[in-house]
Amino acid sequence: MAHQHQTTNASNKTQAFKIGVGLNLAFIIVEAIAGFSVSSLALLADAGHNLSDVLGLLISWLALWLSQKQPTKQRTYGYKSSSILAALANAVILLIAIGGIAVEAIQRFANPEPVSSWTVIIVAAVGIVINGLTAVLFAKDQKGDLNIRGAFLHMAADAGVSLGVVIAGFISLFTEWTWLDPAISLLIAIVILISTWDLLHKSINLALNAVPEGLDIDRIKKVILADETVSDVHDLHIWGMSTTEVAMTVHVVRTTLAYNNEFIAKMNNELSREFGICHLTIQTELGKCSPELTDDSI
Repeated sequence: MAHQHQTTNASNKTQAFKIGVGLNLAFIIVEAIAGFSVSSLALLADAGHNLSDVLGLLISWLALWLSQKQPTKQRTYGYKSSSILAALANAVILLIAIGGIAVEAIQRFANPEPVSSWTVIIVAAVGIVINGLTAVLFAKDQKGDLNIRGAFLHMAADAGVSLGVVIAGFISLFTEWTWLDPAISLLIAIVILISTWDLLHKSINLALNAVPEGLDIDRIKKVILADETVSDVHDLHIWGMSTTEVAMTVHVVRTTLAYNNEFIAKMNNELSREFGICHLTIQTELGKCSPELTDDSI
């Protein structure tokens, strides 16, 4: 049943990527044409960012597909860590896009051009709908998958930025503020930077095999030590195999090795249920033979 659930979930994610990529590609074409026709840097900047989002969605989609491939003799974990690389690649792509938008906006401040506000309003309003619908596609799974969360945050941020463009467009109808268009472009860059920073931070941590966010190594140790037959815990290591799966290895010192299989099964159940650790390796030892676990020894 668990395997069937995972397969169904992967299929749902794949369908979300298909719809999201299709919707955003269509919108990018419309937005780019409109941006060139009315010389709107805000629309062109957002089209460029949406293109980077599509590239990011494709990278995440590829990682999802690779994660479903079976392990081999050379890759005993399969390609699960590709989702971590995808999240990191998405963050880098977005940072590059931020730089491009900021440079163009600063140049436009020096040479402002009038913008057809109604065109901006209409296209940006369509963007709210497209990006909003795409964000909804990933809303359900974004809490448990850094890859999906990245896609969700990008789309949600884009919807918010499009809303800002609509508001600025209405203001431009009653003013001659030519600086407003590049100002919105800089706002886009700031919003993207804020949403990207968390993705970059977490993906780097996972790539460096850091303890995944939300897991308290001291609490995990206490759960193991709570068993009356356990006298010590050492060589405790926790890392993310992918953006959704956590692995852990630990040496447990017991006062007796009686019922060892039952003890390991108990630990597997408790740690999986409470902390979501799905790949757990426990080595049991007899007697107290190692120092207490410290921050330096983890």
